Amino acid sequence: MTIKPYVRKAQFHETDQMGIIHHANYIKWFEEARVDFMEQIHYGYDRATEAGIDFAVLSASCEYKSMTRFNDTVAVECRITSMEPSRMSVLYRVLDVATGELRATGETRHCFYSRIRKRPVALKKELPELYDLFKSLAGPNETESK
Repeated sequence: MTIKPYVRKAQFHETDQMGIIHHANYIKWFEEARVDFMEQIHYGYDRATEAGIDFAVLSASCEYKSMTRFNDTVAVECRITSMEPSRMSVLYRVLDVATGELRATGETRHCFYSRIRKRPVALKKELPELYDLFKSLAGPNETESK
């Protein structure tokens, strides 16, 4: 299955006093890309939450490589790099659409949280279809080699 990057135009309200995109927005873009990723694999986030499963963020990191400015269009690549029964890691690359220049890289780590049980659970047991789908899309974790 081919996953297309999530493409978005940088908005004026996302800039700081220097006229560049404020660093906190990249984490929001990562979340937008994850939601888009799930829609592309035909298992939308809403479907998982309706089944009682959330994707709790355990950690989020971002390394800024070059500046994104108002009106720039970026593509956020998103891929699962680690998949366990109760956790997953997602890697991101933010690229300028016009130039291909790398703007940022990042990673989020998640656990699967049951709204019903009010605790982390094994996705493999709760939603085996989604677990298998994620597992089939998981690639090598580039951050482990650094």
